[in-house]
Amino acid sequence: MGVDEGRVLDALRKVVDPDLKKDIVSLNFVRDLKIEGGKVSFTLVLTTPACPFQDVLVSQARKAVESLSGVSKVDIRVKYETARTTPTEIYASWKIKNIIAVGSAKGGVGKSTVAVNLAVALAMTGAKVGLLDADVYGASVPNMIGSLSPPDVVDERRIKPAEVAGIKVMSIGLFVPSGTPVIWRGPLVSKAIQEFANNVEWGELDYMIVDLPPGTGDAPLTVAQSMKLSGFILVTTPQRISVDIAIKSIAMFRKLEVNIIGIIENMSYLICPYCGKEIDIFGKGSIEKTARQLDVPFLGSIPIDPRLREAGDKGELLVDFQDSPSAKAIMSIAKRVAARVSTLAFEMASMRREGGTKASLPMPRKESEG
Repeated sequence: MGVDEGRVLDALRKVVDPDLKKDIVSLNFVRDLKIEGGKVSFTLVLTTPACPFQDVLVSQARKAVESLSGVSKVDIRVKYETARTTPTEIYASWKIKNIIAVGSAKGGVGKSTVAVNLAVALAMTGAKVGLLDADVYGASVPNMIGSLSPPDVVDERRIKPAEVAGIKVMSIGLFVPSGTPVIWRGPLVSKAIQEFANNVEWGELDYMIVDLPPGTGDAPLTVAQSMKLSGFILVTTPQRISVDIAIKSIAMFRKLEVNIIGIIENMSYLICPYCGKEIDIFGKGSIEKTARQLDVPFLGSIPIDPRLREAGDKGELLVDFQDSPSAKAIMSIAKRVAARVSTLAFEMASMRREGGTKASLPMPRKESEG
């Protein structure tokens, strides 16, 4: 029996995306299928460059087609069309596909460190990423990315963001001299955030990461109400007092009907530099238990890593120490975040087709389940 398109597609229908729970043919992931004698070639179009199951899907697709009689060679090209959650009618001029807020009602938990390195990690996969620093009073992003130069003004009202390590960055810290406090009332803070969102030449972005200030006040509220967020990520350390305060953010965003993408446990444990054993300084594992109680996905743990702290102080980024435990943890978390946002986009599209109003975000799968 000769090789034909129908047989190839039937074989590929056996390959199911672990997150979306549908086969790659039904999802329109298979494009440009060509058959020349015994050679089969096609493009596999995934929903994010950070797809944690890319290797699994490619391997399964290859094996499925190679199992057909008459097939001598399988050529698979991989491309990406990042799924979109932001409403096109509102953000069409931005060309920003997904907006992810990172924050915590508790200060000092490393949310800015996580936000910055999450943005860099996503960019390292090939995604187009922007980072908006919404912490007006305590803007730390410029120091962390090693950029303090004021951004250029494109015209009278448009600002060109700074670009570092493949990400576009905007922060009030790029305009205010180091050490100078921002003494503004709430309405000015809200206005500044809206200006950075609407009057910056962000261009086309797959993901915008928004670093929120601590608390549940004006700035987080402005971000939640003025931007159509894909979802919110909570960052907290494991100790009880930190968790009790931090989870107030989840209650806030749920009241505002913003999807909770998940919780990250930062400063989870310390790896002893002498014996290599894990030391649970703050009580590793408590956040995963809290996530289950809140019915919120647990995205992963980031260990205490002196190199991560030193890098932030020096304006160095994830790209400078990829072999560290913290960097590896952040890369894994970035892939889980991208997968969850893609799942949300799929759910939202399904809801629109069915005439629904709000998509729910299902619990994520572990990469090992693929």
